[in-house]
Amino acid sequence: MTARILVVDDLFTNIKLLEARLTAEYFTVISAMSGPQALDICEKDDCDIVLLDVMMPGMDGFEVCQRLKSSPSTAHLPVVMVTALDSPADRLKGLQAGADDFLTKPINEVALLTRVRSLVRLKHLTDELRARSLNAQTLGLPDPLTIAAAEDGKNGRVLLIDNPDNAVERMRVALMQTHKVEIETNPAEAMTSVQEGDYEVVVISLALQAADPLRLISQIRAQDRFRNLPILILAEPTDEPRILRTLDMGINDYLIRPIDRNELLARVSTQVRKKRYQDRLKDNLTASMELAIVDPLTKLHNRRYFQSHLAALLAQGHTRGVIASLMVIDIDHFKSVNDTYGHDAGDEVLRECANRLRSAVRGVDVVARFGGEEFVLLMPDTDAAAGQHVAERIRISMEREGFPIHQGRQAINLTVSIGVATAGEGLKNGDALFKMADEALYRAKKSGRNRVMMAA
Repeated sequence: MTARILVVDDLFTNIKLLEARLTAEYFTVISAMSGPQALDICEKDDCDIVLLDVMMPGMDGFEVCQRLKSSPSTAHLPVVMVTALDSPADRLKGLQAGADDFLTKPINEVALLTRVRSLVRLKHLTDELRARSLNAQTLGLPDPLTIAAAEDGKNGRVLLIDNPDNAVERMRVALMQTHKVEIETNPAEAMTSVQEGDYEVVVISLALQAADPLRLISQIRAQDRFRNLPILILAEPTDEPRILRTLDMGINDYLIRPIDRNELLARVSTQVRKKRYQDRLKDNLTASMELAIVDPLTKLHNRRYFQSHLAALLAQGHTRGVIASLMVIDIDHFKSVNDTYGHDAGDEVLRECANRLRSAVRGVDVVARFGGEEFVLLMPDTDAAAGQHVAERIRISMEREGFPIHQGRQAINLTVSIGVATAGEGLKNGDALFKMADEALYRAKKSGRNRVMMAA
C-alpha cells in the first residue's frame, strides 16, 4: 500500500534520513522545512499523511497540527509528531492539538513503517467517504466536513476490557471526566459486551488473563459492523512485538504502562472524534443515496429508481420467463385540488395516496411516484388477472375514504384511474411496457375516470 508522505522538519538532514527509509518501502515523500509551507501543501491535498517535527522556528509542530485539525479541508489528515521530546506533558500537548501518534527520536524503523501503514489504511477509507460526501453537497445536503471538524470528542461511549484490579478502576475514574465508561473484566464475556453495546471506542489490555487479547481483536475486526470501531490497546514496555502485530491487525492506537491518565483521556477523545467524523461522512453518504432514489415529498421511490428497477426485472424475466405486471395510477381532477384548497393540501393528498399504495402492495413490489400526481406500481410474478384484481382493490381503497387535508381538519373525496399492462417472455423493453400501461390509463380517463383499464 503506497501513499504520499509529507515530512516536515527544519533540518535538511532529518528530512533526507526519513526520505531514505520511506522511499525504500515505495512511499512517495514530499518535504517541507517550515510550518506555513506544510500547511500550504496540505491545503492543496498533496499528501496522505504528515510526519511533523515539533521543534521548528516560527511556527512549531503543535501549532501546525492544531491548524490542520481545525480546518475542514485537512482535519482528516493523519499527523504523526516526530520529536525528541518524550515527557507526558509534551505528548498530552500534541494529542490535544490533534496528533494521531508520536515517534520519538531516534526513530525505530519498524515502528515507523508499521504506524505509517496503519494510518494510511484509515486515510484511504476516509478519502473514499469524503469524496462521495463532497459530491452529495450538490444535492443540497449540509457540509459534513465543517460539522465534523468542530467535533470535540466528548461524551464518548467507551468499553474498557482489562483485569479486575485497582488500575482499571483508576482508568475508569479518569475517563469518566469526559466519557461514559463501562468495564468488562471477564474476557469470556468481552465479545458479547462489544456486540451488545453501542460503543465508540474499545480499550483492550494486552495483559488480559485467561484470554488471548489478540484473538479478541481479530474477532472484533472479523465482523463487518466493527471493522471501523476504534480499538486502543494498553501495553507493557516489553510488548513492542505484539504492539506492531496489533497495528497490522488494524488497531487504532496504543498506550504504554504506566498509564498517564491525561494521555489516556486525550487518546480516547481523539478516537471518539475520528469515529464520529467517519460516521457523519457515512450518514451523509446514506442521505445522498436516499435523495438520489427517493421522492422527498412522498418518501416513495422516484422515477429514476423505478426505471432502472423495471429494466433489471425485465432483463431477468427475459431469461427466466418471469411474468410482471405494471400499473400507472393517476389521481382524477388533481389540478382542482391545488386550485381550490391550495398546494399544501395537494401535497397532503399526494402523501396520503402514497401511504395507501404502500399499504396495498407486497414487499417485493415497487411503488414509485413517477411525476406530479402520477404513480407507478411494478409487481413481479403477477399475471394480467392478478394485476387487474390488485388495481381494482387500489381503486376502491382510494374512493372509499376521504383524503384528509389541512392537517386533518377537512377531508375531500377523490378517485383514481389506473392502466395495467403485463409483460411475459416476449417483452423485455421497459419503455414499451410503460407505454402500454399509460395508453390503458388514457382510455380509463377517456371512459369517465375512476376505473381500471387493461392494456390491449
